[in-house]
Amino acid sequence: MALQKKKFFEVDIPLTNTTTEIYAYELSSLNNKSIKLDLTRQLRGKSIEILFNVKVENGKASATPVKLTLLPFFIRRMLRRKISYVEDSFSAECKDAEVKIKPFLITRKKVSRAVRKALREETRNWLQAYAKNKTYTELFSDVIGNRVQKPLSLKLKKIYPLALCEIRVLKLERKKEQEKVKVEVKKIKKEKTEKEVKEKTGAEEEKETEKAEEEKKEE
Repeated sequence: MALQKKKFFEVDIPLTNTTTEIYAYELSSLNNKSIKLDLTRQLRGKSIEILFNVKVENGKASATPVKLTLLPFFIRRMLRRKISYVEDSFSAECKDAEVKIKPFLITRKKVSRAVRKALREETRNWLQAYAKNKTYTELFSDVIGNRVQKPLSLKLKKIYPLALCEIRVLKLERKKEQEKVKVEVKKIKKEKTEKEVKEKTGAEEEKETEKAEEEKKEE
């Protein structure tokens, strides 16, 4: 029996309009496999790493984003003395999923706690409103293309000008389609349980009626 040899399989990455190759025995083994891509060169120095999940359908493999991370050494390079930084972590609803967003802001000079709080709250409200009108893949694409950070920075400038406005982490938490399936399964189970209870109750009532009729006959 001939031994099966590994070979390269092409994986399409729609988010970056590129393809990559993964070494495996067969295409089906790539399903649910994770791959990491460093986009530092593509983004001209901004150090972003993205984790993708591979899906195999109709004989083709494609990768969808799961987590975007702004690498720590890029943030360290931006830190200076006599500045303030603002961090936050919250969930946001997209059209088709729920995501976790962790923004990171650096002010041009040191600011008070009240200003940091105002920046944090405005950032959270703006990003949650922005995400509502996007699919999660569109949101990942907008963060990579700086189409989120730039308008957010202009909005926050009214509170206090920033030296840096970035999304440190963007993570897919759950897809709404999966949640819908879970709800439907629960509904079916509930209906089934209610039906079983009714049938059981009906059978018990019939037995009691039969018993009562038998007692009357004996009298």
